[in-house]
Amino acid sequence: MRRIAVVTGANQGIGFALVEGLAARMNPEDLVLLTSRDPGRVAEAAARAKGVAQIEGRVLDVSDDDAIAQLAAGLQAEYGGVDIVISNAIAPLTPDRTQAEQADQFIAVANGGTESVLRAFAPVLRPGGRLLVVASSLGTLDQLDPKLHPLFDGRSFDEIVQTVEDWRQAIHAGTAADQGWPEWINTPSKVGQVAAVRALAAERRAADLPQNKLIASICPGLVDTRASRPWFDDFSQARTPAEAAEPIVDLVLADLDPSQYGELVRDGKVLPWRGAAA
Repeated sequence: MRRIAVVTGANQGIGFALVEGLAARMNPEDLVLLTSRDPGRVAEAAARAKGVAQIEGRVLDVSDDDAIAQLAAGLQAEYGGVDIVISNAIAPLTPDRTQAEQADQFIAVANGGTESVLRAFAPVLRPGGRLLVVASSLGTLDQLDPKLHPLFDGRSFDEIVQTVEDWRQAIHAGTAADQGWPEWINTPSKVGQVAAVRALAAERRAADLPQNKLIASICPGLVDTRASRPWFDDFSQARTPAEAAEPIVDLVLADLDPSQYGELVRDGKVLPWRGAAA
C-alpha cells in the first residue's frame, strides 16, 4: 500500500532534512508532502528536495486550524488516511524583541499548530501510522515552577489547550511572572506541546496500540539552525539538521515500542515527564 507522509515547517532546517530523510528510506510509490506557509519557499524547497519516494510541496499555515483540518480531510478522502505525520513548524523567536511582543505568533504556531495537527490527523492515521511532534527536553515538567505542574500533569487535551491560552493571556495582562511563568516563552511552549501529546495519547492509547500506531513527542537535541543561532554561543556539540533528523526517521520506521507511546523521546530513549530526578 502506498504510504503517505506529511511534514510541517519543512521548507528549511530540521523539517527539510526530515522530508529528505523519509524520502530516502521510503519506496518509489510513496509520497512525502513538504509543507510550509510561504508558496515560493515551498515550491523552491520541493524542487531541490531529493529522495527515492515522491516529494510534493503543499502550502500549509499551521496557525490556521481550518487549513490543517482540510488537509487531513483531503488526504483521508484521496488516500484513505495518512501513515506518517511530523509536526515540526515553529515561528522565529529573537532576542532583539520582547518575549511578550512575539508571544502570539510563537504560541499560535508552536502550540496552536501542534494542537491542530494532533486533533486533525490522529483520527486519519492508518494502522501502523506514526504521529510525532518535534519538541524539546525543555518540555519536561521540571522545567517549570512546581506550582504550575498541576496545570499540565494528568490533564485532558482540552484542559491543556486552555492552560496554554490562559498563559498567553497572562503574558499580555502582565501577570505571568506573578503566576510563576518564566519570561522565556520557549520553555512553557515546549511543556505545552509535550503535555498535549501526552493528553491525546492517554485518550487514544487503548485503541492505537493494537493497531500498531505511535503518537509521541521527540527531542532532536541542539541543532544548528536559523531558529537556534540567536540563543546559543557554543555550537561545537550541535547537530546539523540532517544529523538531527536521522534518529527521528529511525523512530518513524522502527517497529513499535509501546513504552514510547505518548512519551517524549530523544535518540530512541524516553525522557521522564517529571524530569531527570524522577
